[in-house]
Amino acid sequence: MQPRSRWKAISGVLLLDKPLGLSSNDALQKARRLFQAARAGHTGTLDPLASGLLPICFGEATRFAGQMLDADKEYLARVKLGVRTSTGDAEGEVLEMRPVDVDAGQLERALRAHTGDIEQIPPMHSALKHQGKPLYEYARAGETIERAVRHVRIREIELQDVALPEFAMRVLCSKGTYIRTLAEDIGAMLGCGAHLTGLRRTRTGPLHLQSACTLEQLAALDEDQRMALLQPADVLLQDMPALGVDADGARRLINGQAVPLARVSADSVPSEGQVMRAYAGTDFLGLVIVRGGEVRVKRLLPQESGQNA
Repeated sequence: MQPRSRWKAISGVLLLDKPLGLSSNDALQKARRLFQAARAGHTGTLDPLASGLLPICFGEATRFAGQMLDADKEYLARVKLGVRTSTGDAEGEVLEMRPVDVDAGQLERALRAHTGDIEQIPPMHSALKHQGKPLYEYARAGETIERAVRHVRIREIELQDVALPEFAMRVLCSKGTYIRTLAEDIGAMLGCGAHLTGLRRTRTGPLHLQSACTLEQLAALDEDQRMALLQPADVLLQDMPALGVDADGARRLINGQAVPLARVSADSVPSEGQVMRAYAGTDFLGLVIVRGGEVRVKRLLPQESGQNA
C-alpha cells in the first residue's frame, strides 16, 4: 500500500479554465491534488454546464478570496429563442416551443432594456441554498421553494453574434446575477421564450480568462512548472487602491497597530472607510482600512508567508 501524498503549505492564486461538466468544487479538488496543496478555496461558483475562469486560492491567498465574491463578472453566453426549458438551460426538459418572429433590431432593444439595475428571481436549478440545501436538490425532488427577488446590475450587454433563433451576447454584471434568468427574461420580453445553450466566464474582477490554464495543461507540467503558474495573493485585489508604508509602518501594521495617514504614501488621498492594499516597498502586506486619520489593519498576510511559498 502506497503512502498517502503529503500535503504542502503552498500559497498563491491559480487562474483555472474550468471545463464543462465539472462542478467548481470538483475542479478545485483536482487542482489541489495536482499541487498537493494543504489548503485551497475558489472565489465563486460556476455551474457544471458553465466553463471558464475559476480563480483558485492556495494557502494564505485564501484570506483574500472573499474579496472576489463581490467582484463584477463577465460572461459570453449563447441563447436560443423559441424554446423554454425546466432549468432555463439546455439540460432541462422542454416546456414550451413558440415561433420566433424577431429581428436583430428587436433583439438589440430587448438587450438594452435589461441593462442597468434590474430585478431577478433566482432559478430553482441553482446552487443557492435554502435551509442548508442547494435549491437544485429541491427542484430535482419536484419541490418549488419561494425565492426572494434579487436586485442586480447589468453593466453592459453586447450582442456579438446573431443567427436567429440563436444569438450570442457578452454580459458584464454584478455579483449574484443569473445569466440563465437573464436569457429567460429576454425571451419573455420578445414573446417567444428562450433558454441558455452555453455559458463561459471570461472575467472576474481584474482577472481574465486569457491568463488561465486547463486541468489537462496542469497535469502535463512538472512540479516546478506548475508552481511557476501561481500568482501572488494581491493579484485578486488589483481593482483596489494601494498605499505604501515605510519599514516602521510595516512593523506597526504587523503588530496590529495603526499608522497615521501622514506617514503613508498613496496615488490619491485616502478617504474615510476606504479599504486599500498595503505595501512595504514591493512586498504586499495585506488589506488596511482608513479610520479617523489612521490606517488600520483589516486583513494581513502572516509576516513569514510572503506572497508565494
